[in-house]
Amino acid sequence: MRQSIFVVAKRPATGHTKTRLCPPLTGAQAAALYECFLRDTLDTMRQVPGVRRSIAYLADDGSQEEEARRYFHALASDMALTPQRGHDLGERLHHLLSDALNSGVQQAVVVDSDSPTLPPSFLAQAFAVLDGPFDVVLGPCDDGGYYLIGLKQPQPRLLCEVKMSTATVLTDTLALAAEMQLRVGLLPVWYDVDTVAELHRLHAELTTTGALVAQHTRAFLPSIGLTEDIRHASIAHYSSAE
Repeated sequence: MRQSIFVVAKRPATGHTKTRLCPPLTGAQAAALYECFLRDTLDTMRQVPGVRRSIAYLADDGSQEEEARRYFHALASDMALTPQRGHDLGERLHHLLSDALNSGVQQAVVVDSDSPTLPPSFLAQAFAVLDGPFDVVLGPCDDGGYYLIGLKQPQPRLLCEVKMSTATVLTDTLALAAEMQLRVGLLPVWYDVDTVAELHRLHAELTTTGALVAQHTRAFLPSIGLTEDIRHASIAHYSSAE
């Protein structure tokens, strides 16, 4: 296939996954919630036709890599599995996209696993952007990062020279792309769920969307005890911010 889409993922582990949600969540709840996010992201990827779908998983050593591979194969046997390699996120994204493009893929896109309500149309739009004159496609997050990046030629500087996991990842990436004279297409802004405030935002969003959106996350959220008061406050907060 000429187009590939990857989701970057870690095997959920109590005490090591989504720790910024603890408290109020327990470590076990946070890990289970992340698995729901991942399942919903995989469902979103399945709705994009005509592309090769892969899970890019992270493991620290050989034994953990085998355990992770078994976990992800059981989770999504229809997805290809690719171990991430590199010392930091930027280097891992560079290797992931460059390996795909050097193997004959014409367009490679990677999406995060923290945006369970991301519309499938955004993923399809990413490939449409790369079909045009753009060298890079980015999906901006409203926290200053991005939920998606796609390329049609390897761009190691764009990934390895930008400090990841900061509030300026998007602006730094755009500035470097401009310096490199790369044409960047932007997708609609979305959000990922890393903090308790974002979890409340997600809960509020799911009260206003159809039942088919983020089905795994939607089914799990009642078990973690987000109260009606919090839900209504979240809806009011994010409605007033729009």
